[in-house]
Amino acid sequence: MEECRTSPAPFGARDLLLIVDDMELNRAILSEAFRGDYQILEAENGLEALSLINQYAHRIAAVLLDVVMPEMDGFQLLEELKGRDLLEQIPVFLITADCSEEKMHRGYELGVMDIIGKPVVPYFVRRRVSSVVELFQTRERLGRTVDLQDQQLARQALEIQELNRSIIESLATAIEFRSGESGSHVRRISALTDQLLRQLREEGQVGCAFSDEVIDQIAAAAILHDVGKIAIPDQILNKPGRLTAEEFELMKTHTIKGCELLEQIPQYRTNPLYLYAHDICRHHHERWDGRGYPDGLKGEDIPIWAQVVALADVYDALTNERCYKPPFSHQEAMEMILGGQCGVFNPVLLDTFRRLFDSAPPNDLC
Repeated sequence: MEECRTSPAPFGARDLLLIVDDMELNRAILSEAFRGDYQILEAENGLEALSLINQYAHRIAAVLLDVVMPEMDGFQLLEELKGRDLLEQIPVFLITADCSEEKMHRGYELGVMDIIGKPVVPYFVRRRVSSVVELFQTRERLGRTVDLQDQQLARQALEIQELNRSIIESLATAIEFRSGESGSHVRRISALTDQLLRQLREEGQVGCAFSDEVIDQIAAAAILHDVGKIAIPDQILNKPGRLTAEEFELMKTHTIKGCELLEQIPQYRTNPLYLYAHDICRHHHERWDGRGYPDGLKGEDIPIWAQVVALADVYDALTNERCYKPPFSHQEAMEMILGGQCGVFNPVLLDTFRRLFDSAPPNDLC
């Protein structure tokens, strides 16, 4: 086992990255990728890693874990960490040459944040790991802030508001890194959601008498609609061709995974924005005719804010380039949506969408 020499860090500072692999070359490649960001700890097997985690748990930002190792393999270490609830504090990434469905299922079931295939590409590993680490550290900072509630009530209200926004922006950044979409995708979804909600309110549509504050909250929550895609493997998320039936079933789980990720922030649940975000994450792929997922909701059972985000998401996907298609024009996208080629939507919502954008595309979409 090789271990970096470290000086004491302040409480809560996560400045260490633990790399666990029995091959020295693999450890060297990963160490080099992260050397400018963290101090590196190395272990040759799960037992050595567990000893380091016991010593430095409060300072470890993430664990990069091989599967096949002597003495204690990667899955055995994961089971030990899960039993101690350490996976709630430290994100673990499996780095393995075996990305079979069985291994992926077991890894995600045990609580890994991502599974990265070997041989690794250092740049992409660094981006994927860093985005998730940022999320964990933001959540940790929020938790520490909430712990000071009794002593800092007046000051804390403002801090919580700022941290909530920070969480949203961190999650949005993580989504963009993982999905390969353009950097402004989630911001366009938020802006389009805002415009549609304000138009629905102006037209006096039933159930749409939202205040400005509520519209702002829903538009902010829309940023998180695809956060669950963090848990979807790259080879599926960015596949240029048509997904197989099995791949599509796994892709569909991003709706549930997004909710599970939000539920890991217990202090956030009392914020109204959380309730909208949770609904949107889970229900933005439901369909008006009941043939969507994950719950098969139909008609008015689908929350209106989830319906609006779903429509905004489809429009943005059509009018911007994706790994599997070129962009359509605004007029082509309108014809496809209104013609029923892109799913079944609330007729009232479609009428509002047509009146708002039939003659010109949405304004102020970055």
